[in-house]
Amino acid sequence: MRKDDFSRRLMAETTLTASHLIQPFFVIEGKGQRVPVPSMPGVERLSIDQLVIEATRVYQAGVPMVVLFPVTDDAAKTPDCAGAYDPDGLAQRAISELKTQLPNLGVMTDVALDPYSPHGHDGLMNDEGYIVNDETVEVLVKQALSHAVAGADVLGPSDMMDGRVGAMRDALESAGHTNVRIMSYAAKFASTYYGPFRDAVGAAAALGKADKTTYQIDPRNSDEAMHEVAADLAEGADMVMVKPGLPYLDVVQRVKSTFAVPTFAYHVSGEYAMLKAACANGWLDEKPVTLETMTSFVRAGCDGILTYCAADVAEWLAESR
Repeated sequence: MRKDDFSRRLMAETTLTASHLIQPFFVIEGKGQRVPVPSMPGVERLSIDQLVIEATRVYQAGVPMVVLFPVTDDAAKTPDCAGAYDPDGLAQRAISELKTQLPNLGVMTDVALDPYSPHGHDGLMNDEGYIVNDETVEVLVKQALSHAVAGADVLGPSDMMDGRVGAMRDALESAGHTNVRIMSYAAKFASTYYGPFRDAVGAAAALGKADKTTYQIDPRNSDEAMHEVAADLAEGADMVMVKPGLPYLDVVQRVKSTFAVPTFAYHVSGEYAMLKAACANGWLDEKPVTLETMTSFVRAGCDGILTYCAADVAEWLAESR
């Protein structure tokens, strides 16, 4: 059965398709802007007009959804993070333009305050330097509603505050946004794999040597992750996310087998950068190793994968048909 391609295909237990992929984009102000992210080869920060061009490529390749991460100016970063819910903010304008130009492309947003906080954390900070939960949730709900009004299809709360999914769901229902879905970053670990992403959104300098261990999950714990997933599902999450991806596929498998809900993983910036670096040095062959990596997510139980190489993978899959 292993001898020929046809028989290997017949007994394949896992099939990767473009429908498993979600493409993240970093969005900046301006027009005609494409700014490379040095620590993420092949990734650029895009102005909204360029975002539409790249999102069109992704959509035509068969990728069903994109997720947006705004890169905000320092002037928009304030202790109260009010820029997060500005109806004329960068994220809100990007959502609206994508839904106008590509109405059938799913648009997901990041619901968290790190792009708007002067300290680079995902929530509001008190005078003692501690990230406060309930006050942060109030701002997150305003942010979520502003994204829904702009036309977002899926909200991705990535902040790891307790109770935020239930508060968002209640607010969405009350405002008539009953079909806006929530993909909760339910199992987000305090990982060291996020460095290139923080460079891309401009949070690295603000965060400095600080970490997010007071509100993200300890990488040593998987039972804790299961409790977090259960809580978010009980509050109304439609989908759940495990982040990072490859180092936490055991958690993905536990989530999928325990809850049998739509389960996603984020192939994060550090994972992507390592692959790119190894391939650039000739140590790995980019196409087959990337396809193998994406297949491992599906084999572990993922219904979808957020990955910076989604467009490339979708095009490679089309070539192999």
